[in-house]
Amino acid sequence: MHFKAMILAAGRGERMRPLTDHTPKPLLPVAGKPLIAWHIERLVKAGFRQLVINHAHLGAQIEAALGDGRQFGAQICYSAETEALETAGGIAKALPQLGHAPFLVVNGDVFTDYDFSKALPVLQAMATDTTPAHAHLLLIDNPPHHPTGDFCLEAGQIAESGHHRYTFSGIGCYRPDFFAGVARGSKEKLANLLRPAIPLGRVSGEHFSGLWIDVGTPERLQHASDAASQLAPR
Repeated sequence: MHFKAMILAAGRGERMRPLTDHTPKPLLPVAGKPLIAWHIERLVKAGFRQLVINHAHLGAQIEAALGDGRQFGAQICYSAETEALETAGGIAKALPQLGHAPFLVVNGDVFTDYDFSKALPVLQAMATDTTPAHAHLLLIDNPPHHPTGDFCLEAGQIAESGHHRYTFSGIGCYRPDFFAGVARGSKEKLANLLRPAIPLGRVSGEHFSGLWIDVGTPERLQHASDAASQLAPR
């Protein structure tokens, strides 16, 4: 089964201003390449060739830069938002393009060397109902700008409390029905869906200790460029 992936690229990038006044954050250069292109290349390498990208702020620039994805060996379609609908709202609006199978979602404003092929067994388990999880989150160690974390991880399950808190990386796998209650075109935060599902055992997770940078400020954009320059050429 070929699974689809969605890249979330609708954010305004307020903390990046003035860089994002005229350029959408996903197109800001990281080591000479648009930030979002790093995701696309890694997704294609991992076997994700059907991609959905949502956008709002300066979205026409994203479509012009990436086109139909042919230059990356991918097929890209777009979900345009008049105003950013938050994570769950954006995913819900794109469900018709994502189809009926479980899918991978990646925040467009992170830089990581995560091997996306590791998500394939998770998606396969979701597709064949061999897991009760409707969502699966990749967690990372808390970065300096988010020291309190988001969730705990206990025996492969996401928990609200526990011995150690981690930060959600912005990378996750989901079943389409996880978003069934979100009206298309409405704003909805992902946390509002996760919190009631966690005590029901429907949110699994894993810890990732590799390279991960939240490219939220000009300083972290430079950090991502420095890190990208150290990566071995593919």
